[in-house]
Amino acid sequence: MSLLGDWFRKKEESTEKTSRQISFDILKTLRESAIIVGEDTQIIASNQQAYDDFARKNGALENKRLTEVIRDRAVHDGFLKALENNESSEVKFDFLFNEKRSFSAKITPIILEEKRHAIGVFYETTQIEHLERVRQEFLSNVSHELRTPLTSILAFVETLEDGAIDDKANNQRFLAVIRKNAERMHLLIDDIAELSLIESGQITIEPREIKLASLVDELFTNLSAKATARNVKLFHKISTEKKVWADKMRLEQVLTNLIDNAIKFNRENGSVTITCEEKDQTDLINVTDEGEGISSEHLPRIFERFYRTDRARSREIGGTGLGLAIVKHLARLHGGEVSVTSTLGQGSTFIIQLPQKTQENLS
Repeated sequence: MSLLGDWFRKKEESTEKTSRQISFDILKTLRESAIIVGEDTQIIASNQQAYDDFARKNGALENKRLTEVIRDRAVHDGFLKALENNESSEVKFDFLFNEKRSFSAKITPIILEEKRHAIGVFYETTQIEHLERVRQEFLSNVSHELRTPLTSILAFVETLEDGAIDDKANNQRFLAVIRKNAERMHLLIDDIAELSLIESGQITIEPREIKLASLVDELFTNLSAKATARNVKLFHKISTEKKVWADKMRLEQVLTNLIDNAIKFNRENGSVTITCEEKDQTDLINVTDEGEGISSEHLPRIFERFYRTDRARSREIGGTGLGLAIVKHLARLHGGEVSVTSTLGQGSTFIIQLPQKTQENLS
């Protein structure tokens, strides 16, 4: 009888060990970080993703106290609740190591070898939270940018309705202000739609060889009235034979944005100069102005949507605040990049980097 009992006991132990091993095997298949702790909050199992996320280069997580690995009170309390009260919980926390990362953890009690354990599955939310902040900031900026011209339109419409429409000395001026603000709203909506299409991958490019000097001459002609109004001279130092590999319409859009900005933010009697140089199988198109320049604190964010170094002046001279963001995305769509250098009081240079024509980008 004792032999039979012994057999059943060993069979149960074997079954329990198998189910424990199965739990550990399942842990390894999860894409999310997962940690199992025992009653003493010591880690008994974890998967590779947990090691990648939480090890801090201090070796394996197993046999360490939970608090040695994740130093967050809410996480510790969540595991204690599972171990002591048999309750599941969800917690959010930030993990600081080389950088701040955000996680949401689902912590649940489990039974292994007839003892209560707790398993935590960790979902990284860093990117989601970043995107949410970007979305909220974008909506806030769009609302603000639309509200400003809309308020002006409504104010002047009310003025006209109150009798100013019969004021021959001012009614045309009021209508001109309304038109100007309506056009500003129209441009903003167009730029939002354009940026949305680019970011969603719905814009494609068809690069071909383009004579850069001819394109720049066309753009100078189109922008000459704006340049003349601000007494800004337009120059380019590009060989008539120089060709770049790009989508003509999109490159025109990029350069128009940059030249237009260079004119608007230039000093009186200043100049805009465009050059092109070759470096490491790329063409570098430089758009240089003689304006006030951009302080170093603003340079890292200059290509963000709606970012302005001087909001009051930007609104005064026009623009949607999306032009440089569009430039950045179109440059990257070409497999290139955009950057800027600037010296306060002397001006700025925006550099468009485009890959040169090769057999690789022809295929």
